[in-house]
Amino acid sequence: MTTFTSGLDDPLKPIGLTAGAFLVLAALGTIVGAPWATHANMASAILQVVGAVLTIGVGALLAYLSVSNDR
Repeated sequence: MTTFTSGLDDPLKPIGLTAGAFLVLAALGTIVGAPWATHANMASAILQVVGAVLTIGVGALLAYLSVSNDR
């Protein structure tokens, strides 16, 4: 069985996958929004980009752990 056919075995799988995908998309939106163009200094823009990259990592890890079958 695949994850999608047995996805309702654990009701938290779709929630984890959705939350992980949302985190990745929100962080990508932050980076695409060019924070270096709206901040007064580069330090705050760099901090925001680093935070967005870390958010992508957390979201991807959450989505991966939600669909992995390892128990």
